[in-house]
Amino acid sequence: MVVIKKGEIDFTISDDLQAKYPELIELIVATESMDNDERQYWFDIMPSMTDPQIDRLFDILETEKKKLQELEVKYQKEIKSLNEKHLIEWQELQVKEWKKKVAAAKAEDEQDKKEDPDEILAMLNDL
Repeated sequence: MVVIKKGEIDFTISDDLQAKYPELIELIVATESMDNDERQYWFDIMPSMTDPQIDRLFDILETEKKKLQELEVKYQKEIKSLNEKHLIEWQELQVKEWKKKVAAAKAEDEQDKKEDPDEILAMLNDL
């Protein structure tokens, strides 16, 4: 008997099954569509399954794996695209904020230049 670990769970598999179907066993352990009890159930009934049944189970799990990988790639591309779009929007917002600050500082500077002439004469008289 062979014991295969998935996380903290141990699955018991016969040596013959491990030798004959290592890829299928790997697919069963890795699939997200089964819980641990279902995995052990498949390991337990595999010796009584026919070759076409074994082939069918393999095909189902292999197809599931490929489809999930394709979805992962597709959604990673979409996430990247959304992140790039939001980065550009964020940068545009930062530029607008910066321009507002520059305009406010410029307006304040202009205001300082337009001081009241009477105030300037009063300052000179105080000297």
